[in-house]
Amino acid sequence: MPPRKTRSSAKSNKHSDADAHLNEGSDDVAQRKTGKRKRSAAVKGDVENKNDDACKPSYSRWLMKSEPESRIENGVDVKFGIEDLKALPNQTGCWDGVRNYQARNFMREMKVGQQAFFYHSNCKEPGIAGLMKIVKEAYVDHTQFDKKDVHYDPSSKADNPKWHMVDVQFERMVKRFIPLAELKKYHLEHRVKGGPLKDMSLFTRARLSVQPLTAEEFEFVLSLENEDPI
Repeated sequence: MPPRKTRSSAKSNKHSDADAHLNEGSDDVAQRKTGKRKRSAAVKGDVENKNDDACKPSYSRWLMKSEPESRIENGVDVKFGIEDLKALPNQTGCWDGVRNYQARNFMREMKVGQQAFFYHSNCKEPGIAGLMKIVKEAYVDHTQFDKKDVHYDPSSKADNPKWHMVDVQFERMVKRFIPLAELKKYHLEHRVKGGPLKDMSLFTRARLSVQPLTAEEFEFVLSLENEDPI
């Protein structure tokens, strides 16, 4: 695994997703009265989950935020810009430190070879700096167990880890930096007139450090590198 660079990420309330449990007693009563066992909640849940999966959008492109400017958190500099990724062996690093459940879930969906925008956040001029690709799918983020790490999570256990990460590899810089201010102009215009950025997560789920992109959103944003700024 390549040397780790820490980075900050959008935080969320650290509460676990609630698990669904069967009410076995009511099923047993129904069986005794009718001689037939009710269709269990587990089976119903399986059907519902399959339906949910069928309706769930499938993403293959991403936007991932990191901080290119120095910021000290608990005595550690969490700076990690695209130039830092380029400087790593094989220009590859692990995207650790994500402590938001939705962002984590998006990383769990990522597949090797998928592309992501490297987005500079929490800096003087936020925006898209370059492209990278996923080179290792989600695996346990070891920083959650490291008491010296800024992203240590004492509530996460080795036998039931909460947090995962992926490995990413630098692909290239965009031909020109695409600032957040420009993307917001397109987003506002597309909301009124229609267009690919009308529902872009960068504006509808702004706090997420890992965001999904539709193919249409990705291609439109990428095309901006060949256009003059607005």
